[in-house]
Amino acid sequence: MVTLNSSAIREVVYDAANRRMTIWFRQGGQGYDFCGVPEAVYEGLIGAGSAGTYYDTHIRDRYQC
Repeated sequence: MVTLNSSAIREVVYDAANRRMTIWFRQGGQGYDFCGVPEAVYEGLIGAGSAGTYYDTHIRDRYQC
């Protein structure tokens, strides 16, 4: 589990073997699952200057389970 310094995203878990990512947003409290996520997308999220912007651009409305 990686805790992000982001106003939008609190934590991220990535399972490389299954390419499954779970994101906990600051608002809402529950985790959201994303399937078929390439490791590069996960690494991009945790390394982004703005995790919220990266999520909107590269993850939102993609990788549904």
